[in-house]
Amino acid sequence: MLHAPCTMARIAGVNIPDDKRIEIALTYIYGIGRPRSKQILAALKLGQNIRTKAMSEADINKLKDYIEKNFTIEGELKHQKHSNIKRLKDIGCYRGVRHAKGLTVRGQKTKTNTRTVRGNVRKTMGSGRKPAAEKT
Repeated sequence: MLHAPCTMARIAGVNIPDDKRIEIALTYIYGIGRPRSKQILAALKLGQNIRTKAMSEADINKLKDYIEKNFTIEGELKHQKHSNIKRLKDIGCYRGVRHAKGLTVRGQKTKTNTRTVRGNVRKTMGSGRKPAAEKT
């Protein structure tokens, strides 16, 4: 028995899953999270609990047009993010230097939490430490 081909909705070059609620399905697009997804659906007066497969083509097209006109998403957003980091590195500011070294940028502590980034990998407890002094 043959089934009808599954046509997934495609927004901004991303296939939106059919069997999820539209509020969740929109988060598959880079740059759209839950709050922005709710904001988009409220602006278009669409229900949050509708499954993607239950939406009409007109609704999907309306959603696609609204997102592409009003938000920076996917490739453009990634490019913007990388260029911002490159600018910080080029001007040599503290944040740029931290990005270049691959360390934390926003003031997190690094003594204990970033061992692997710093190259201080301890596989098991006690390894990587100096041997205890011998008993006499």
